[in-house]
Amino acid sequence: MRVLVLFAHPVETSFHAALHRAMVEALRRAGHEVDDCDLYAESFDPILTREERLRYHDLSVNRRPVETYVERLLRAEALVVMAPVWNFGFPAILKGWFDRVMLPGVSFVLQDGRAYPNLQHIRALTAVVSYGGPRWATMLMGDPPRKLVRRWLGGLIRPRAPVRYLALYDMNRATATDRDVFLTRVVRAAQRL
Repeated sequence: MRVLVLFAHPVETSFHAALHRAMVEALRRAGHEVDDCDLYAESFDPILTREERLRYHDLSVNRRPVETYVERLLRAEALVVMAPVWNFGFPAILKGWFDRVMLPGVSFVLQDGRAYPNLQHIRALTAVVSYGGPRWATMLMGDPPRKLVRRWLGGLIRPRAPVRYLALYDMNRATATDRDVFLTRVVRAAQRL
């Protein structure tokens, strides 16, 4: 399967970077073709410009500024999103990728003013996230990243495709054992993709 891995963390020595390396290696060992999109390493520009917003609904030109990223998304059969959760949301670079790449005609189509999913070629979605705080605090805030993955992204892909959300909560107090257990979960998820 062709897997697009979207990774968003600026520090190559972080635990999330270790999760990313483990995921990519496990996917490759399982025989998947991996397109490893490290948004920071690729210096992805997350800013949706005025011109892009003005041309947002013009299907003849809206892809041009991010054409290579659109092509990578459209080639994928599975999507893996890997990022920390900061301030109850994803890093700006990942949010910017969503804003600039998940365009009309790409991730959805508009018909009579209604949006319909357009990523039917994506047969599996996995998110690997880490939260600095405990789960209760995240739940108190409504856990926006979980909803974004399960409801929005999950709603854009093939109906009934598996959507997995692997979360390590309370990263600020996680022990080496906690991290090892989570790393094992991530590798197993890659093997089951």
